[in-house]
Amino acid sequence: MRHAHNPILSPEDIRPSQETMRIECLLNPGVFRFDGKIWLLLRVAERPEQTDGEISFPLLDDANRVTVMRVPSSSPELDLSDPRVINYKGEDFLTTMSHLRLVSSTDGVRFSEEPAYPPLFGSDCYEAYGIEDCRVAQIGEDYFLTYTAVSANGVAVRMRSTSDWRHFTDYGLVLPPHNKDCALFEQKIGNLYYMLHRPSSPEIGGNYIWIAQSPDLYHWGNHKCVARTRKGMWDSARIGAGCSPIPTDEGWLMIYHGADAANRYCLGAMLLDAGDPSKVIARSEEPLMEPSEPYELEGFFGNVVFTNGHVVDGDRIQMYYGASDKVICRADFSVSAILETLR
Repeated sequence: MRHAHNPILSPEDIRPSQETMRIECLLNPGVFRFDGKIWLLLRVAERPEQTDGEISFPLLDDANRVTVMRVPSSSPELDLSDPRVINYKGEDFLTTMSHLRLVSSTDGVRFSEEPAYPPLFGSDCYEAYGIEDCRVAQIGEDYFLTYTAVSANGVAVRMRSTSDWRHFTDYGLVLPPHNKDCALFEQKIGNLYYMLHRPSSPEIGGNYIWIAQSPDLYHWGNHKCVARTRKGMWDSARIGAGCSPIPTDEGWLMIYHGADAANRYCLGAMLLDAGDPSKVIARSEEPLMEPSEPYELEGFFGNVVFTNGHVVDGDRIQMYYGASDKVICRADFSVSAILETLR
């Protein structure tokens, strides 16, 4: 199932966006076919080179330029207890800033950057802390990018589209904070488009998978909760959609991630009704995949396997996933075998 050459991409394989920056980790990419190749839209997380006596981290200024904020490491107003978040004077900042980088491959294993296709960066105040975790859905000739926009205003879902990967249409924020893990269906159901998404509530409710529909990809409504976390199980703390659900004769097959109270991330599957994907027909009792290899257990944030991208060839799912918030890996699955686990 796991590819023999894992990890297939590590931070040292990609150039930083600026000489003063260092790539800390590569995270779960969007995946698509284009121009006869398989492409990954990597999430690349960078931070400035650190110096003694201070903590520095990037953010966008009002002119959408990457700037660096520097804080004395001895400051009593500095909280570094989470490796992903810096709390300073009561406000949260990210230790790294993420952008999206395109790499391509003819064999699905050896990937390289193509200079003709530029990286994607945050573009305004709603993306001041970066853009993350992009899913790619192809609808007709167009590719739709749904990703997490991060700023002091919160975590929201934004969308862009392209047909050539050089020019993009910005749909703006299609879902307000706090929301993420947005995956579009690649076909209409009836006359409507559908998306899966993950609103979050810190006080009542939880990190559940929801579904919405739209007549035009701009306006989304009729939101319904599809699946909730399950107490005492591998997906007890939070769940979220992987990428576009796969159409099968039995319904829509969706790979999703789940985490427990110890922040251990695994992958499972759900089968959604073909005509009404807000209805769950079946759901994994045990994970399809759980962190077990050294590169999945140790990293920037360990004990994690997390996907939001795959390509499908007949019965084979060629899945690309992030391991321990550090490296990119590949695993292959069988559609029929996954469906068998759900029966």
